[in-house]
Amino acid sequence: MNLYVTNLEQSVTDEELKSLFSEFGSVASAEVGMDLFTGKSRGFGFVEMKEEEEARKAMTSLQQKEVHNQAIKIEETKPRDERKGSYKVGSGAINAYRFRKN
Repeated sequence: MNLYVTNLEQSVTDEELKSLFSEFGSVASAEVGMDLFTGKSRGFGFVEMKEEEEARKAMTSLQQKEVHNQAIKIEETKPRDERKGSYKVGSGAINAYRFRKN
């Protein structure tokens, strides 16, 4: 089960996030969202736990827990909608005209 953790302090690391959740079960992965330009935390992270029951227990136990003087918020990640573009690239009518010589 995947969890979305928000309101993280900038100094929280992947390892700290993993150890926080590992008290409740096995953590498959834990990652803090980082800004590519500044290299600083963006204040959120994702935790993947192997068992749904363990993840739910961690979510209820850690909700509003203070980590580095900030109360974290946890929610279950929602599955992404598969989005398709409006243009037919690589197939369809556009291909017929792509390299057409007049």
